[in-house]
Amino acid sequence: MLIINANMRKYRWGIIAPGRMATNFTKALKTLDNAELYAVASRNYEKAKNFASDFGFQKAYGSYEELAKDPNVDIIYITSPNKFHKEHTLMCLRNDKAVLCEKTFAANYSEVKEMVDMSESRKVFLMEALWSLYQPFYKKAKEVLQSGGLGEIIQLNGYFSYFPDPKRWHLKCDRSLNACSLHDIGIYPVIDALTFIGVPDEILASAQFTHTGSEKSFNALFNYKNGKVATIYSSYCTNAGIGCLLMCEKGNMWVTRDRVMNQQVVVEVFGEEKQVFDYNPPVMGYHWEAQEVMRCLDNGLIESPIVPHSFSIDVIKVLDEIRRKAGIVFLYEKE
Repeated sequence: MLIINANMRKYRWGIIAPGRMATNFTKALKTLDNAELYAVASRNYEKAKNFASDFGFQKAYGSYEELAKDPNVDIIYITSPNKFHKEHTLMCLRNDKAVLCEKTFAANYSEVKEMVDMSESRKVFLMEALWSLYQPFYKKAKEVLQSGGLGEIIQLNGYFSYFPDPKRWHLKCDRSLNACSLHDIGIYPVIDALTFIGVPDEILASAQFTHTGSEKSFNALFNYKNGKVATIYSSYCTNAGIGCLLMCEKGNMWVTRDRVMNQQVVVEVFGEEKQVFDYNPPVMGYHWEAQEVMRCLDNGLIESPIVPHSFSIDVIKVLDEIRRKAGIVFLYEKE
């Protein structure tokens, strides 16, 4: 039997840019007693209205500004293209709306720094939606490493590659949207390296490009002064899936998943039988991100201890350095 806390504060959620990600996230919100589906905004009012009707939002807006200025909105989930994250986040923060913004937080360090600075100066909550950090397979991997049974990590191999839907391939080549596999999917193995080993001391990288000049595949090597190494790979040209192999002193650990489900951790301590842990969280695990935002607001926080502003800054600095070394240039940047 579900016990509902009558004193639980309910938060009114708004959604910017309804689409596939917003659909998955909204389904997760619907499972939370303290989340109220309040408003959705699109540049196309009919799209917003239809999304609101399909999922039970109270209001629909034909502009993002209207949503940001609605005094009844508590939290806004931003899932517009990466190119617009800074613009939309700053607009929401200026209107004192807590923000959960999809990854990648923004195009580069200067944009992320501007977003974080506004959050901290106005004391308004801001968090990057780094999905994997909340998932049970990730928590299990960290638990195994912290137990000491595998010893120190020697090398990490992280990868994310798949064949995009041919009907959506044009979006993967659209430089006007900052299209690149690095920011779309490569961010996940980068997060693996930063979480399990830390920020690298040296980065080497190379990339392959589409006919438009957008990056479609990259490799990076992270070197650490303590001798540890990480290899990072993402691509739209191969179909290797998603995974991370941690090679350690006393054994190995594989951390894998499908796009959002079939999470698995395989632990092999040398001389012992392999242990396999499988997870399939409800509503694809998006509800944990939403819960974290509301928990932080309940406690008067402007950043999450799970994904603090400092971690998002570390991530974007690493992404910037990979782009610099691999020659990945966004359309508005000087080539």
